[in-house]
Amino acid sequence: MTKTNKSFLKRIKITGSGKILKRPPGQNHFNAKDSGTKGQRKHGSILAPHELIRKVKALIFN
Repeated sequence: MTKTNKSFLKRIKITGSGKILKRPPGQNHFNAKDSGTKGQRKHGSILAPHELIRKVKALIFN
């Protein structure tokens, strides 16, 4: 059995029902020039795409 990739696990969230959420890219810095709606879009988590879900299962659920 392989180890869980902890650095990858910190970047995602697995919900109670098993869905995988991720943070949108580009929300850490350089946000002053963004409009209000663009800044709001960056915050919060979004459902991960299917390609990422396959990678998550390969890295975590071994």
